[in-house]
Amino acid sequence: MAAMAMARGKARTLLSTALRATSAGPARLHRNFCAAAAAEELENPTIAPVEVKLTKLLIDGEFVDAASGKTFPTIDPRSEQVIAHVAEGDVEDVNRAVRAARKAFDHGPWPKMPPFQRQRILLKYADLLDQHADELAALETMDSGKPYEQARYAELPLMSRQFRYFAGWADKIFGTTGPSDGIHAVQTLHEPIGVVGQIIPWNFPLVMYCWKVAPALAAGNTIVLKTAEQTPLSAILAGKLALEAGIPPGVLNIVSGYGPTAGASIAEHMDIDKVAFTGSTEVGKLVMAAAARSNLKPVTLELGGKSPMIICEDANVDEAVELAHFALFFNMGQCCCAGSRTFVHESIYDEFVEKSKARALKRVVGDPFRKGVEQGPQVDKDQFHKVLGYVESGMEQGANLITGGGRLGSKGYYIKPTIFTDVKEGMKIFDEEIFGPVQSIAKFKTLDEVVQRANNTVYGLAAGIFSNNINTVNTLSRALRAGTIWVNCFDVFDATIPFGGYKQSGIGREKGKYVLESYTQVKAVVTPLHNPAWL
Repeated sequence: MAAMAMARGKARTLLSTALRATSAGPARLHRNFCAAAAAEELENPTIAPVEVKLTKLLIDGEFVDAASGKTFPTIDPRSEQVIAHVAEGDVEDVNRAVRAARKAFDHGPWPKMPPFQRQRILLKYADLLDQHADELAALETMDSGKPYEQARYAELPLMSRQFRYFAGWADKIFGTTGPSDGIHAVQTLHEPIGVVGQIIPWNFPLVMYCWKVAPALAAGNTIVLKTAEQTPLSAILAGKLALEAGIPPGVLNIVSGYGPTAGASIAEHMDIDKVAFTGSTEVGKLVMAAAARSNLKPVTLELGGKSPMIICEDANVDEAVELAHFALFFNMGQCCCAGSRTFVHESIYDEFVEKSKARALKRVVGDPFRKGVEQGPQVDKDQFHKVLGYVESGMEQGANLITGGGRLGSKGYYIKPTIFTDVKEGMKIFDEEIFGPVQSIAKFKTLDEVVQRANNTVYGLAAGIFSNNINTVNTLSRALRAGTIWVNCFDVFDATIPFGGYKQSGIGREKGKYVLESYTQVKAVVTPLHNPAWL
């Protein structure tokens, strides 16, 4: 197999898209990082090329203050300074949003609209997202710290593509007719589920926004969406563009606020018909419990992961190192599906470790608005200290730290790319989701052994396999208990590919046709036939 061609080809991975779009060539991207220059650069972050204009809640087609009048600060992780103060939605604001969504669903035009008209509006929305991609990406980078080139050239195209994909589904959601044992006509209807509550995370705000919003709208639902308090800005602008595209008032409502207040209110609301959540497994359990305690609303959950990345003995080591590096360090390691347990066959282990260290040392960490930067800061102070706590734990529990392991600079939430080797089960860095730029490398001997160790986790979101042996690939891909298996590639997120987890990594699927099952109800209609010509 042409392993790296698959990993970097045709804009089908986030990495390849971002690399091709940047004017910085490989020499720039893989240059040795100068600590002195880095420190100076991090002390003086560039001025973000965007002005924050929208900070209010979107309810019933209007941008409004929170009922309490409260705001909360959103922080630039590069400078640790306040970007803006955003309206802090609370229980009353969720109630207002739900009333608007209920009115729009029960009495408004959206669910009653001919599907091809919804399709046209969603296609117009996708066009507007493309037209405003620079501004959306800049807000995303300023709020989350991810590299601008990644946000602009990798994630924004995925966003508009998702809306175009589900626009195509809008007039293809229908039921069937079938026989019965008696003299009856039987048909099934696929109906929108109603008012949908959606809670999105901070690591991919716009990507998660489109994964949630696009299929729900295509199916004819109305929405109350809560953004993560760390990253509210880009979704608010996306909401404004939805109105410009022609999505009626009340169909899409966006509430910024905190999880224990606004998020909990969505999960337990008696007039929300379904809730979709992406975030940690711990919080996902709370969401599910609240949904059950209230009106037993159905839930879809996309939760945590501790994905294995298995490097087999026949691997081209240079290619495997690059792919495993990407699988872990992409987005500052803040990926639910990150390949955070790197299993390497013993025959190539030492070479792999040495070359992985060299690659980490070449990783470009810096101001995410600068060209060629591969890694920006962690999203906020809490995540920064959480990751450093895991680093301390790794050293205390006997893992071998070969590079990184600390803060970079004195301003901003930057962490040096970190690698531990000789990592074993029972160590926190091996068992728990770190959500940061910390690679844990372990050695294995046989396929049976690596399958057992890879599956020995409460998670089952994704897995990676690097091998040119079709028998090895077939054995592993069927044995691994995970919702997505990437073979000689990683983080391929086409709109058509379903995404979701086994075990405590979640319930249900995002993307592709399967997600539509989460946003529709199936109704059977049975009618007597009188003197039918045939049955």
